[in-house]
Amino acid sequence: MTNNHRNQYLHPNSASARRTEPRPLQCLFLVSLICCNLLLASRFFFGFSSYINFYAAPQVETDTVLNLNSYSHGPCSSLQSNAICCDRTDSHSDICFVRGDVRTHSSSSSIFLHLPGACNNDSVALQEESISPYTRKWDAAIKSRIPELHLRATSGADASLPCQVRHDVPALVFFAGGYTGNVFHDFNDGIVPLYITSHHLRRRVALVVLQYRDWWSSKYKEILAQLSDYPPVDFSNDTRTHCFPGAIVGLRYQGMLSIDASRSSENSSIRDLLHMLRDAYKPKTEVGGSPPTPNSPKLVVVSRSGTRTMENEAEVVKVGEQIGFQVEVLRPAETMPLRRMYNTLSSCDVMMGVHGAALTHFLFMRPGALFIQIVPLGAEKVARICFGEPAVAMGLRYVEYKVLPTESSLYYKYGEGDPVVKDPESFLKGRGWEVTKNVYLEGQNVSLNVDRLHEVLLRAFNYAVSERGKR
Repeated sequence: MTNNHRNQYLHPNSASARRTEPRPLQCLFLVSLICCNLLLASRFFFGFSSYINFYAAPQVETDTVLNLNSYSHGPCSSLQSNAICCDRTDSHSDICFVRGDVRTHSSSSSIFLHLPGACNNDSVALQEESISPYTRKWDAAIKSRIPELHLRATSGADASLPCQVRHDVPALVFFAGGYTGNVFHDFNDGIVPLYITSHHLRRRVALVVLQYRDWWSSKYKEILAQLSDYPPVDFSNDTRTHCFPGAIVGLRYQGMLSIDASRSSENSSIRDLLHMLRDAYKPKTEVGGSPPTPNSPKLVVVSRSGTRTMENEAEVVKVGEQIGFQVEVLRPAETMPLRRMYNTLSSCDVMMGVHGAALTHFLFMRPGALFIQIVPLGAEKVARICFGEPAVAMGLRYVEYKVLPTESSLYYKYGEGDPVVKDPESFLKGRGWEVTKNVYLEGQNVSLNVDRLHEVLLRAFNYAVSERGKR
């Protein structure tokens, strides 16, 4: 052990000398000598014992870092030191915990638990588990593209991985591939589960990412900085052996853009995640104070291209302006910084858009703001689950604008009497997700009835004005 390593565990003790009556200079010399000896002893003994305890028998601080009490209802809540435990009870995701000296080996897609010498005997059963650390284990379409990670306990001659990078915080290992790149999946399958699994660690955790992408790290850097004080580790491409005092492999999933307070020891909810997003993106204080609030309520219309487009978007904007809204059309793009999205939506009174991934940015709206989801024909269920129910849990005022058959392009494609148009619920019964996706999501545009829309936006305007009066 180096002196530097011992220094970080320095805990000097105090001691009192036997009372005598020497002359002042002799007393000063004697006290100085005793203190120096005690200081040197504490640097050695306390430093050494802390090093051993950290890897062989985790102290309270290490237990708190892994904090299995946050998952007290799972099968791994009583996991002991130098052990691996996997919880496979959830239908969405598996999660494993490793306590002890953890070492990465990317070329074999493995994470090793290095057992101490005391465990090096024939009676020890060396554990081995495999896990695909992604939150959609039920999804057959993506399952084959999720890499499998091997968790292996080793001892003695088999433990031949010298540490090249040593970390003093545990690792949180997860997969950032799959549907990553679609903002809904970025948050639903990634950011929200990442927050659920890591927020209790208070940023004292190293994020170890399978299928790491530079654009992903750059796009979400502000959020990642709220979850970890350390730069992410690219597991697949960083071939060095990283060593950690423990690891969590996989992420917890608790529902569509949701956090279940009853499953957390800290009673965290989706509103806690919203506070985290505000901390990540809130504007820095400007000279002279914050910019003035516009006199008129602000309506943001989220524009789509390709599928489910609002074909009469210009008319929609005009209706909003005639009512009195300050209207901004937001056209999300992959290259658009999330801070810009945050600044636009956190300052709006009303957000409106056709069901689709871009509506995920409603996470940036302030509680009490109004969210209007335009629900295409045949998409009622998926719209409610993906955005309607989460919006209410977030504290937003939620309104559905359900598209009538005559407002859908399907009316002209199939005809008024076709089951696709006349009774989407019966048509979809037993047909599966692919039909919903192909017919109602990817095969439909909308053209809103401006008279009907006027009534909805007028009520929204009045609500926004009344809410402004309360602030």
